[in-house]
Amino acid sequence: MPHEAISVFDMFKIGVGPSSSHTLGPWRAALRFIKTLQQKKLLQQTQSVIVLLYGSLAKTGKGHGTDIAVLMGLCGEDPVTVDVTTIASKIQHIQSEKKLVLNNEKEINADVQFFISESLPFHPNGLTFLANCGDDIQISETFYSVGGGFVIKENEDKTMEIKIDLPFPINTSEDLLHWCMKTGLSIHEVVMENENAWRSEADTKQGLLNIWQTMKECMYRGCHSKGELPGGLHVRRRAFDLNKKLTRQNDYNDYNSWINAVKKGGNNFQYILDWVSCFALAVNEENASFGRVVTAPTNGAAGVIPAVLQYFIIFCDGNDEEKITRFLLTAAEIGSIFKKEATISAAMGGCQAEIGVSSSMAAAALTESLGGTQRQALMAAEIAMEHHLGMTCDPIGGLVQVPCIERNTMGAIKAITASQLALQSSPDYARVSLDKVIKTMWDTAKDMNFKYKETAEGGLALNIPLGLKEC
Repeated sequence: MPHEAISVFDMFKIGVGPSSSHTLGPWRAALRFIKTLQQKKLLQQTQSVIVLLYGSLAKTGKGHGTDIAVLMGLCGEDPVTVDVTTIASKIQHIQSEKKLVLNNEKEINADVQFFISESLPFHPNGLTFLANCGDDIQISETFYSVGGGFVIKENEDKTMEIKIDLPFPINTSEDLLHWCMKTGLSIHEVVMENENAWRSEADTKQGLLNIWQTMKECMYRGCHSKGELPGGLHVRRRAFDLNKKLTRQNDYNDYNSWINAVKKGGNNFQYILDWVSCFALAVNEENASFGRVVTAPTNGAAGVIPAVLQYFIIFCDGNDEEKITRFLLTAAEIGSIFKKEATISAAMGGCQAEIGVSSSMAAAALTESLGGTQRQALMAAEIAMEHHLGMTCDPIGGLVQVPCIERNTMGAIKAITASQLALQSSPDYARVSLDKVIKTMWDTAKDMNFKYKETAEGGLALNIPLGLKEC
């Protein structure tokens, strides 16, 4: 059976908030459009570019910063390395002048248009780039942002893609378990063998440590930034006050001394619960502020895996580089199975496809990290998703704030609970497999009314008007 080769670095991408599908994906699409202009040797002739946003991208594009993302992409800025503190000033200049410097080379006219009542057939997150290159030459390309920062170009020739033959091809959790049982390898070991098809083991480990470095920097920033989140909903940051309360009088001046200060507080249940919530809040408050985050597997769910991994590091003796890379390898594989068999796009599946998937990823990774078997890890992933089934995506004002930020705390806590349940259970008696719950999630997604799929046209988005202080 054909298999889709998805790397751990496809599931974990460094980028800019607030949304992987509505910000990072369109940003990457803009960069790809620039490459097209370069390949056709038309970049220097380009006079103007119009970006047309459709469906969910149009309906929640302002709140998700889609217009900002495509403009930054057209400027040639890289979401991995761009100085996020300069984005606001650059966008203000572009929007006031209606001009930008294409790929930082040539000044052109630029505009972004929102087609709220129109949707393209392949996916709700569609966008089209129209370039006027003079002499009656016009270039048009359409892309779909399908979740987690993944981008598909319309009518793209898949035969031109580089095919990766993996030693352990995996589409389903049953495939994964098959290879684990056949080889005697743990989940993270199977995943690492597959990653070796792309690069050396040393490079994979270093890349994963870079991912974790970005995650922990994001957490630390979020715990030490206060004020209101942008966008007009008047949501106040909470991680700052919670961190200050929990650390009390313990002095620290960097991430490592902060971790030591957290440890000094003990390990009672309420204390740990507060910290897990704080870690998740911190990441997603940064995400909502156009900060640098890691898709895990999406930006809207970016706080779950860092929070659970931080819990493992501080409260479960997991502060070891090898343990951290193993955690991320296992988490990524679970996420890739969801992407192959269902979706990680809220515009396709609701919030169950984001928070639910991230919770499932974290639950499996934590279970294996705490000594659970391969079957217990998959059981934990199933439990976590089972209790996110049917979760709608109904962001107020199209902003990735309410209920998105709090949902990350819930996803993290559910992942820990699912892990503990699996570790204390025998998979022999489980009635629901991970593959069955993934199918159920996809069936539920297809049955779900479109207004609950990242449109800001249902649920809380209707009942809590923009500007009303609820948090």
